[in-house]
Amino acid sequence: MLKKFVDNKHYKFAEEAKDWKDAIRMSCEPLEADGTVEANYKEDIIACVEKYGPYIVIMPDVAMPHSQEGAVGVNKTAISFMKLNKAVSFDPEDKEKDARLFFTLASCNPDQHLENMAKLSEMLMNDELIADLLEANNEMDLLAIYNKYNNE
Repeated sequence: MLKKFVDNKHYKFAEEAKDWKDAIRMSCEPLEADGTVEANYKEDIIACVEKYGPYIVIMPDVAMPHSQEGAVGVNKTAISFMKLNKAVSFDPEDKEKDARLFFTLASCNPDQHLENMAKLSEMLMNDELIADLLEANNEMDLLAIYNKYNNE
């Protein structure tokens, strides 16, 4: 999956985001750049988070932005990766709702989406891999992490 992020140019590294809304907008940029999603998609995700709360923060440091409703403006099924050096808070009362790693989901093919989710879930269960991602600063780091875990 990490190699796929690099091959598809579905990654972004940034120092920080102004707030969680800005972080979501930034995390969608790689998917917008190649037409995977339309410009409205990021606002749909923000609207869902405003409606349902920070459900996209699935564990400390890790957010999985996606739209829950209808996913209008999604043209391909894909995941992009973004890493912020400075965490963004989704809930100032709960530090566990801070995120630095963003795996932004776009889905228009349910089977491919489930396969992507399974691969992502497997990756997120590896604490050492998450720690490595938190230290990554560019696409070469992503490839090095990919090689580290695919040669074991």
